[in-house]
Amino acid sequence: MTFIDRLRKIQHSGNSLLCIGLDTDLKKIPQHLLKKKNPLVEFNRAVIETTRDLVCAYKLNLAFYEARGEHGWHALRETLALIPKFVITIGDAKRGDIGNSSERYAHSLLHDLKFDAVTVSPYMGKDSVAPFLESKAHGVFLLALTSNPGAKDFQYQKVGKKFLYEKVIETASRWSDGNIGFVVGATQAQQLRSVRKIVPHAPLLIPGIGAQGGNLEDVVRYGCDANGDLAVINASRSILYASNGKDFAGKAREEAMRLNDAINSFRMKFFQH
Repeated sequence: MTFIDRLRKIQHSGNSLLCIGLDTDLKKIPQHLLKKKNPLVEFNRAVIETTRDLVCAYKLNLAFYEARGEHGWHALRETLALIPKFVITIGDAKRGDIGNSSERYAHSLLHDLKFDAVTVSPYMGKDSVAPFLESKAHGVFLLALTSNPGAKDFQYQKVGKKFLYEKVIETASRWSDGNIGFVVGATQAQQLRSVRKIVPHAPLLIPGIGAQGGNLEDVVRYGCDANGDLAVINASRSILYASNGKDFAGKAREEAMRLNDAINSFRMKFFQH
């Protein structure tokens, strides 16, 4: 089964496009957890246990784990072991390098850590991405249009009559079928329409809902494919830190449920699910 087929199946069976970013910051988790042996893992465990039925994916930004050295790598592996097999795991690593280096990165993320999908920078071209594309069972989300202010430095530069991000998507979409997708920030919702026209059948990883203020209605309307699927809509801080008390897991579930219900309401509106 290709990654895209599996993603669609999971989104249908769970009736969810929601992805929770487990970008866990020890400075923000409830203070009582700091007394635990592995506070980061305990926090992630509680969030996963209370939201696993509401999501299609969890996205782990490796920066939050790598920064803690050996303890962070242990926490990363422990967290991955807690995620059920019926949920997609995304390693948000933003890798991309010359071929032999990318081959090592791909092995680490997809075969050692066993992420189902990864984020990759396409800036160095096809040979830097190819090692991640070898298995159709693994998803590869290429950075296309991001939400940060610096996106204007390159992504919106014109190449002929098109923006650079459009050329990146057009070119990279020919590198593989069945497992390639793109990262498009939720705060760029109006550009999602043009992205979907270029890649009508590709999954889009869309961060920026919640704390970053992306317009959820526009994200669903323009980010989904024609069937109302294949948008992976990520929220992190708004769910993880919905409470800093002992009720944090319950509040995380409430916020995840609110977001999932809102997403599905818009799917019904635009796609008649």
